[in-house]
Amino acid sequence: MIVALYARVSTTKQAEKDLSIPDQLRQMKEWCKSRHYQVAIEYVEPGASATDNRRPIFQQMIAEACVSPPPFDAIIIHSLSRFFRDSIEFGLYERRLKKHGVIIISMTQQTSDDPAGEMARRIFSLFDEYQSKENGKHTLRAMKENARQGYFNGSTPPYGYRKVEVDVKGNKGKKKRLEPDPVEAAIVNRIFQLHADGYQGQQLGVRGIAAYLNNRGLTMRGSSWRKTFVHDMLTNRLYLGEYTFNKIEGKTRKVKPEHEWITVSVEPIIDAETFDQVKLRLENHSSAKIPPRVANSPTLLTGLIKCGSCGASMTIATGKSGRYRYYKCSRKINDLSHGQRCQNSNVPMEKLDSLVLGTVAERIFTPERVELMMKELQDGLKHAQADQHEQIRLLTKELEDVKQQTDKLYDAVGKGYLPLNNSLQEHSHRHEVRRQEILMELASLKRQKEMPLKKLGKKHIAAFCSALKEKLCDKASNFGKEYLKLLVDEIRVVKKEVHLSGSYSALAGALCMSTKPALEMVPSFVPVWLPSADSNHGHGD
Repeated sequence: MIVALYARVSTTKQAEKDLSIPDQLRQMKEWCKSRHYQVAIEYVEPGASATDNRRPIFQQMIAEACVSPPPFDAIIIHSLSRFFRDSIEFGLYERRLKKHGVIIISMTQQTSDDPAGEMARRIFSLFDEYQSKENGKHTLRAMKENARQGYFNGSTPPYGYRKVEVDVKGNKGKKKRLEPDPVEAAIVNRIFQLHADGYQGQQLGVRGIAAYLNNRGLTMRGSSWRKTFVHDMLTNRLYLGEYTFNKIEGKTRKVKPEHEWITVSVEPIIDAETFDQVKLRLENHSSAKIPPRVANSPTLLTGLIKCGSCGASMTIATGKSGRYRYYKCSRKINDLSHGQRCQNSNVPMEKLDSLVLGTVAERIFTPERVELMMKELQDGLKHAQADQHEQIRLLTKELEDVKQQTDKLYDAVGKGYLPLNNSLQEHSHRHEVRRQEILMELASLKRQKEMPLKKLGKKHIAAFCSALKEKLCDKASNFGKEYLKLLVDEIRVVKKEVHLSGSYSALAGALCMSTKPALEMVPSFVPVWLPSADSNHGHGD
């Protein structure tokens, strides 16, 4: 009889330490030799569970066996549990192999090829399945207790962290804890910073951040960054120091009930203020709050305008068969009960658009107001000078340390003390990544330090205001809508009054970014202003 041998171990640790596979193969070869079976091929599956069929070597063996004629007559296994620990799946694969003339033989659990033998195999398989589930239950209980004590379960740490072994008295072997990885933690910090503050005056979403990292050759452990990776990172409380264990079901990938989760305290990478700022921005830009039809709508005030009477959004309504367009309270449209309907007035769209743009252009973007904005911003930034100096000093020192460590590595390789292998190349790459990160952080700090405080002449401010007004009033471009989204947080209409509130930090940033009146892009912002009543009131109808 021509046979194939199939050997398997459950864990990667067992496979690496050769605890079981060589012994299985040795015993099966001796057993086949005593029966004059000819071994045609050996299939070895290291570190794969038999509770499912997600085993590449197993699938290869089944595919090669299920041909006509089959290359071998039987598959020899040490015990039935090596083949499958699920009784139903065992039966399905056994039936499939039999159709092609291949049988399964266990050297330690031999059964006859009749109904009684088939029943015995089913019983063995049921016991194997039960034992596997019991083992899993006890293993999970031990892992949960390990997590409660603050230790890490698993082989691959989450991005931004590395595992370190710690000696535990009275325990065999070593346990592991998580600590920030210097290189990856710097990239995590950069991702949060890019989302919170933008880059070179432009806001970056998750897609933009992924492109930023990929364009600079920064990978996620060898893989390109994707927007899902970035979004998951920005919403993961792990980086606040809260690592959650037992949250996801291993096989189904479904989220378990929250009472089963175990939170392990680790050293945070991101401070709470930055995390909350990023969380708020993600929520405000989510599709649930800002549908694509709103974000991409050509209508100027879509997404900004609110009803001052009831607080609902105002939307476009038409009259006279579409000849006239109005901003109308959405609650007034949807509530059919006359007693509950909002009584706020409709506002002609074109009239309100012109009023808002004109007010912003003529009353807010005046040289006098811009000078006042700049002065207030400069006064605030002066208080941060000490912190910026200290950060620059620390980063400069770290940059010098990284350079010295890299030079030592190259020197050791040149003198033959260290081999130029993959480990050394990876170490050198980490130094280079960190060096690039430090340089970017230094450039950002120096730009913050120098740009807002440099002297700006009255001619520059006047030219900037003139160019900005021209752009705002150009209805053919989308510049007006983009700047309103940037500078205006909300527009409330109460009968014949229009109230604007928003930010001017972006205006100051834009003024500092260019010495030419031409404006090519819209900067990022932090909402900090509320113009006085004399400059932001207007009449809707």
